[in-house]
Amino acid sequence: MAEADISPDPEHNVREDALLLPAGEVDPNSERCQTLRKLSQIRLYKKRWFILMVVGLLNSSNAMLWISFAPVADLTARHLKCSLDTVNYLSLVYLVVSIPIGFLASWLLDTLGLNYAIIISSWLNMFGSIVRSISDISMFNTGKSTLIYLFLGQSICAVAQPLVLFVPAKLAAVWFPEHQRATANMIASMSNPFGILLANILSPAIASEDKYFPILHFVYGVPAVLACILATAGVHEKAPLTPPSVSAINSTSEPFFAGLKQLMKNKSYIILMICFGSGLGIFTAFSTFLEQILCFSDYSNFISGLCGALFIVFGAIGALLFGLYVDRTKKFTEIVKICFALTALSITAFAVASHLKKVAPLLVVICSVLGFFGFAIYPVAMELAVECSYPVGEGSSTGLAFISGQIQGLIFMVLFQSLAKPYAASSLSSCGMNQTEIYDWSVATLVMAGICSIGACIFIIFFNTDYKRLKAEVAAEKEKHEG
Repeated sequence: MAEADISPDPEHNVREDALLLPAGEVDPNSERCQTLRKLSQIRLYKKRWFILMVVGLLNSSNAMLWISFAPVADLTARHLKCSLDTVNYLSLVYLVVSIPIGFLASWLLDTLGLNYAIIISSWLNMFGSIVRSISDISMFNTGKSTLIYLFLGQSICAVAQPLVLFVPAKLAAVWFPEHQRATANMIASMSNPFGILLANILSPAIASEDKYFPILHFVYGVPAVLACILATAGVHEKAPLTPPSVSAINSTSEPFFAGLKQLMKNKSYIILMICFGSGLGIFTAFSTFLEQILCFSDYSNFISGLCGALFIVFGAIGALLFGLYVDRTKKFTEIVKICFALTALSITAFAVASHLKKVAPLLVVICSVLGFFGFAIYPVAMELAVECSYPVGEGSSTGLAFISGQIQGLIFMVLFQSLAKPYAASSLSSCGMNQTEIYDWSVATLVMAGICSIGACIFIIFFNTDYKRLKAEVAAEKEKHEG
């Protein structure tokens, strides 16, 4: 297939009068003839990489804005003159807002198209970052207005999050050929945890004192503004002029509400949605509570930060390797089942090791392995959701899975916090000088491991599906050659 820019290239377009009609075909406007004509014009466009870059930047920016205060929670609480719980709500608002907005995002993506989803989310993300910055401008800063601006800005960014998270599978389906879809999905999806990693590095480095918080807002605002400019200036097409694959011809062929009804009747999809959502919820809670879990066993912030960083770094490596592998082999189900099993084993090992003292190297290895297999599930499961639900729109099939993850993540965070037992902090505690109370997470981590293990068992035993999108592509190619 030839690479090309988005502009039409007559040299690569097939002349309609040169198209051979199937034997016995008398109507050139028939559905079969039109499909064959489109198949003959399948092309790739270099612009797909530009759009992938914009989506990756937007995804990273949104994740950075989400988690920006968590790595400096103590300093943020002191700067805002509020409690640590209030600071935690700045991150939690993403989960609360994204659940109802997720359904609207799925409809918008499958009905209006990819370009509208990218541009609208980029403007929301940029506007939210600007509103956050107002909180540190003295002429707007009066009493509690600082918190109001921060929560308003975070809420606007949270509205953008579902669109940002739902885009990768749609982008891969509409712009990329079948041998690059999983890789494109992986790159776009993994930019979100990459943004989390950057925030965990940048926030402590920049906001070492109260006076540097305006700089923090500026630094996080720059990628948001850049992503908005690139999206608005360069992402204009709902889809390429000619499709990159057979399935892209009929992308989103099911009406939105009809597609939702079809998903709810699809046993394989429901199992995937629940199990993937469970894993996503566990990982959200794990990332949020990692420092608090380890500090109870006297591990320093350096160790917990190293565990969190390697968790994401090795996760990106795992997602890359498995994404490339499934692009070549199409073994979506096998890879997800293997990764689910090894993720459950890894988180069980963490639940035990995290409450042992002086085993920091072991914890670092476990978190690295957990990230390697756990994050690999993310993009491959998104492709699998599209495969088992085709021809339902990619925004609907991946969107419902993410909404399931947000709902379960919210439930798990409340559950695990309620299971943590409070203890008075000693003067030698590694949990921070401003904390008067620390928590024993031993029961919570065991429950976390149990939920992950149950989800893995359900998926491994009961999930089975045909690759409907790939079968449709094979059938269409066969029909093309026979015609």
